Amino acid sequence: MKAMLLREVKDLTVWQDPLSLEEVSIPIPKEKEILIKVSACGVCRTDLDIVEGRLPPTKLPLILGHQIVGTVVDKGKDANKFQIGDRVGVAWINHSCGVCRFCRSGQENLCDDFKATGKDVDGGYAEYTVVLEDYAYKIPQNYSDEEAAPLLCAGAIGYRSVKLSNIKNGDNIGLSGFGASGHLVLKIIKYLYPDSKIFVFARSERERELAKELGSYWTGDFGEVTPFKLNAIIDTTPVWKTIVLVLRNLEKGGRLVINAIRKENQDKDFLINLNYERDLWMEKEIKSVANITRRDVEEFLTLAEKVDLKPVVEVYKLEEANKALRDLKEGRIRGAKVLKMS
Repeated sequence: MKAMLLREVKDLTVWQDPLSLEEVSIPIPKEKEILIKVSACGVCRTDLDIVEGRLPPTKLPLILGHQIVGTVVDKGKDANKFQIGDRVGVAWINHSCGVCRFCRSGQENLCDDFKATGKDVDGGYAEYTVVLEDYAYKIPQNYSDEEAAPLLCAGAIGYRSVKLSNIKNGDNIGLSGFGASGHLVLKIIKYLYPDSKIFVFARSERERELAKELGSYWTGDFGEVTPFKLNAIIDTTPVWKTIVLVLRNLEKGGRLVINAIRKENQDKDFLINLNYERDLWMEKEIKSVANITRRDVEEFLTLAEKVDLKPVVEVYKLEEANKALRDLKEGRIRGAKVLKMS
């Protein structure tokens, strides 16, 4: 099968083509695994973190990709959850131990034995992939393969971010950054909290225009001040400066949720501009999002089946994976980026 392989960690500003198109063996499903013929796979900023070493892969060579949609074409002898021909998805969570205190309490995303698709095991930048059947999900029929792929990370982890924000209907909600996850979060909020105003911070005019098209109440650059204080802000940016700039807009007792597995380091020094009295005092909170649970994915896909949350997508061929990563790195973003297998 064809696959885009990462053979070593590389800085995309120096090495623009970190992945190589190669022929590799089609994986054979073990007892409880299913073999999936991949039709589409989302391209995520976390893939950049893996490529550039901020989130080091635990194996090399590696096939990236954790927003996978495809069809079941083979099963292990003990796999009974899906039938041949079923359309399924695979998300970031690939394995958890199931017995630790975190797994037993529904926090499998915090499991010490958590394994991630496209980081610890091979993912979906390929024509085929395997996964344990308990970590695969039926895809809603009202989404195409390309539309469904971003639901599995950008959508599902965005949904988790909304839950962790503790917002209620009528609250003012800020979105810091407006890429793949941000534009789906806006749609989630508009459905779940119809009386809330949504304020979008984005660097590019292109992103701000998309936010307006999708119904944001206000848009502006990160340094701008919102007309009202925000009860919660969800940050999906890869850098630190944005956090410092938007915190001044947070209401007393409000919560900033950082939806990023890693932050880049080039502007880390900007943190010295944090002002405790202005930015953190009055019981303001900062909470991170760590990975994702299967329940998050299942709940979000159920929601997506009921509501038109179809993402805006930019489609690339599998062979164009390097270009998709570069476009993401360089901020050429409108919605979500998806690889489509030929």
